Amino acid sequence: MEMTVHGLACARGGITVLEGVGFALRGGRALVLRGPNGIGKTTMLRTIAGLQPAVAGEIGLPPESIAYAAHSDGLKATLTVTENLSFWASVYGTGPDAVEAAITGMNLGILRDRQAANLSAGQKRRLGLARLLVTGRPLWVLDEPTVSLDAESVRLFAGVVRRHLAEGGAALIATHIDLGLDEAEVLDLGPFRARSPSEGGALSAFDEAFA
Repeated sequence: MEMTVHGLACARGGITVLEGVGFALRGGRALVLRGPNGIGKTTMLRTIAGLQPAVAGEIGLPPESIAYAAHSDGLKATLTVTENLSFWASVYGTGPDAVEAAITGMNLGILRDRQAANLSAGQKRRLGLARLLVTGRPLWVLDEPTVSLDAESVRLFAGVVRRHLAEGGAALIATHIDLGLDEAEVLDLGPFRARSPSEGGALSAFDEAFA
């Protein structure tokens, strides 16, 4: 699996916030996005996930290859932990084995029969992230995935990501927290901040190489 991005421009509220973004991400690798709040990390991830159109550029990976996890956990409050994961497994066409692997991977065994409405914020977040494990999709696009997680759960999730990479998957992550993924590459979005015409446009080093 490999995703390539060329000359990507993204807009929020009709205003272009990033332009000229280019990078390649292959299976077995993680790429962490850095930049101040408001620079456009969420906007870029939503664009790559196919939730909004790009202003310009190309994304070389079908959206069907992507599992997206953002601030919403995507849970049904009246369903139990197991039922929530079983619902998502049915959506993605995976089976009971994937559900059990997700419960084990995010340490939800003791909570498996508890309704989502009765989980703490951190437990809901772990369940929301466990959904990634039932998608069967190679590219995880993650927007601040560790919100509401304590330090132990952050380490647990980092281990889940590391196993995903070891199995040939890839991860694109926007986070302000060090996940302990020393092998991850970092992309600073500062140079891709959209400029006014008088300032001149941005062109990524990756795209310059292909110019």
